[in-house]
Amino acid sequence: MTEADPIGILLVDDEQLVRAGLRAVLDVEPDLTVLGEAADGAEVPGLVGRLRPAVVLMDVRMPSVDGIRATEHLMSVLDAPPKVVVVTTFENDDYVYDALRAGASGFLLKRARPEEIVAAVRTVAAGESLLFPAAIRRLAARHSPGAGLDRLADAGLTEREADVLRLMAKGLSNVEIAGELYLGVQTVKTHVGNLLAKLGARDRTQAVIRAYESGFIPVTG
Repeated sequence: MTEADPIGILLVDDEQLVRAGLRAVLDVEPDLTVLGEAADGAEVPGLVGRLRPAVVLMDVRMPSVDGIRATEHLMSVLDAPPKVVVVTTFENDDYVYDALRAGASGFLLKRARPEEIVAAVRTVAAGESLLFPAAIRRLAARHSPGAGLDRLADAGLTEREADVLRLMAKGLSNVEIAGELYLGVQTVKTHVGNLLAKLGARDRTQAVIRAYESGFIPVTG
């Protein structure tokens, strides 16, 4: 994809009405284009291989292959998988958390406003993650191995990288983190890149989930 090309999107949902609604919202944007649709996760590998979408909007609950398994497959077999945004009815659904752990870059509620859907696609296509701090915190609380035990100690994060990770968990952008820590934005980007590498995390969402699950960031209090 070049800068002039629109962002290609694959819609995956077992409800035709949902797919039609998403297509109506996205296809009117000049920088976005829906390349195809699927009614089940089983169709995703073939369509991704053929259409090469930049972003997949993926329902989490589907009859044959759900969004979690489909996301896991994409992340495990492709060197450069598309960005996945899971689409769900309920933000506290454990399926959402499992999809984020599998490699999804964020989630959207099916009742999201059109402008929120468009913004989400543009955000993940640009390499950012969709972080909803309160929702991820609530989901992580149900999967935490126990508060107070930092299991990221062996990751070797510097004090500054640890500060950046804590602010990432609050949903701050690089610009906002730079303001909080009195750093340049490029310096923050460097810290983010370094901590992702040390944690073996694909993106900010993965890093935040690991921070919660390790006990590095308490999920209560």
